[in-house]
Amino acid sequence: MNTERPRVVFAYDFDGTLAPGFMQNHAFIPDELAMDRAEFWAEVDALAKAQRGDTILAYMHMMLAKAREKGLELSLDSWRRRGATLKLFPGVEDWFERQNQRAAGMGLDLHHFIISSGNRELIEGSPIARHFERIYASAFMFDENEEAIGVALGVNYTSKTQYLFRINKWTLEEWDNYAINRAQEKDERPVPFDRIVFFGDGFTDVPTMRLVTDQGGYAVAVYEDGNPFTERAAVDLRKDGRAHLAGPGDYREGAPLDQLAQAMLTEIAARAHLPTFVRWPDAETQPKLPL
Repeated sequence: MNTERPRVVFAYDFDGTLAPGFMQNHAFIPDELAMDRAEFWAEVDALAKAQRGDTILAYMHMMLAKAREKGLELSLDSWRRRGATLKLFPGVEDWFERQNQRAAGMGLDLHHFIISSGNRELIEGSPIARHFERIYASAFMFDENEEAIGVALGVNYTSKTQYLFRINKWTLEEWDNYAINRAQEKDERPVPFDRIVFFGDGFTDVPTMRLVTDQGGYAVAVYEDGNPFTERAAVDLRKDGRAHLAGPGDYREGAPLDQLAQAMLTEIAARAHLPTFVRWPDAETQPKLPL
């Protein structure tokens, strides 16, 4: 890491942002569980309500319970193999290196993060996992044989904001509760919020987008072109003041999202480098002015 360059972060939700729909809907629910997608999520909602629990924890539990009923493999490697088949939006696989090169040309040190309510093990198996500094997402707990035995972490719509503060303070370990809560002056934090861009698509991203926007950063609403539900979600994010920027899920060079990224990086670079051009006269060499 080049600490001489201002550090910048692009953070992303995953489902509906980098990939269309829920990651579990791609193959796991319809093919491996042989279930209707809507039926699975209806059972998740019913379980959460019955237990007065969190919907994210409920879906993680349901994934394991249904997989055990079917006798499916539950190893860490098997979850990552499932993630390797995830369908991504066009241009996503080339996006990260392109933005890194663009940022470096502007004298910036760009890092990419995932902040998602989706499944961490699936994302770790995806073709783009290597591009992320950290993947903050809901995760299973594994035994000594790397078999999934329960839920280790649930990332819901409010807890997503925690990870923005971890990035802001650069205290990145999920288990480190001391560093994240330690007082730190805003101007001493390694990644100011005005150097953070968050890409999201819907309800679970609302607090995250609001935090970034209120703190001077950038919130980008991503939607699936031609999908009225995701398009409506993007419009609602704008109407409610959660996101001021938007584009369809097309990450190819020259597409609107790519042009937005260039514009945001240009603005961040100008603001970050501005202090280096400031020159005040030497006060010791100036004549004293009459009172």
